Amino acid sequence: MGRYIGKRILQSLLVILGVSILIFILSRVIPGDPGRLALGPRATQEAVDALNRELYVDRPLPVQYVYWLRDVFRGDLGTSIITRRSVSLDVKQFLPATIELMLFAGLFMTLGAIFLGKKAAKHRDGVIDGLVRFLSYAGIAMPAFVVSILLLLLFGHFWQVIPVLGRLSPGVAAPNRVTGLFFIDSLLAGRFATAWDAFLHILLPAFALSLGGMFQNARLMRNALVENSGKEYMTVSRSYGLPEKRLLNRYLMKPSSGSVITVMGLDLAAMLGNAFLVEKIFNWPGLSNYGVNAMLNKDLNAIVAVVIIIGIIYTIVNIIVDMIVAYLDPRIRQKRVA
Repeated sequence: MGRYIGKRILQSLLVILGVSILIFILSRVIPGDPGRLALGPRATQEAVDALNRELYVDRPLPVQYVYWLRDVFRGDLGTSIITRRSVSLDVKQFLPATIELMLFAGLFMTLGAIFLGKKAAKHRDGVIDGLVRFLSYAGIAMPAFVVSILLLLLFGHFWQVIPVLGRLSPGVAAPNRVTGLFFIDSLLAGRFATAWDAFLHILLPAFALSLGGMFQNARLMRNALVENSGKEYMTVSRSYGLPEKRLLNRYLMKPSSGSVITVMGLDLAAMLGNAFLVEKIFNWPGLSNYGVNAMLNKDLNAIVAVVIIIGIIYTIVNIIVDMIVAYLDPRIRQKRVA
């Protein structure tokens, strides 16, 4: 297992390096003068040229990348031309909100997919099975930002029972920062009312992010359970008179979960990309919202930092998923190491 993990980490480092080169080049070829965008139309040309020299955008692309990579190894992601702060500080401020949103969305997706998949497999070719299959196609076809707009209209205008904007209600003080996750930090501080308020605020954006993956993975779980339920080892187990509930939970779930966990991991990592518009719609102060503003203003350092962080999180999630799948099925681990 150690050899397998080491190989995956090495591959991931090469992928991150390639992503950094690609996004660095793309961010530099976007039309527009970053110095002029940062300082505004009234700034003098001398001030614009001075800022461009500070950002190294007056140098050739390979030289710019070398300077940027040198600063990254020093822990310096540059300065944002929007916030006028270090991008590292901006990431530290905005990343926890996105991580919290992803964790809740991933929890909703996983629990919902397992529950619906098991129900559909149990009632195969019945009404529940047909409904889950229909919703899986609808969930895949409907983007997260469309679901977000619908939820915003429903709960922001018609049924005003759940807060729809921000991380906390007006007048509710943020908890002392420990993890940066308001729900967890509120629980650690014993502020259960604040934790409940934070949960209500994260409910709609997390549900909007999780919906497509939930129904897609529910269909995959259903198909895997149905396929494995007809195999010989299940027939033998039934011949011993074991109850169906025990067969489902103990003998069917583990061999049926490998492919589903892989897709769940990809969906969880993809939530970072889907969160760009979802965070904007719900005014969620996360890294994706910060990234949208950076792209609109051609904030070069912020754009590259956001994409690189998304790439790192994506690779970490994939490594974790591969480890889980390899643990569940040792044949995969031995095959990939070989």
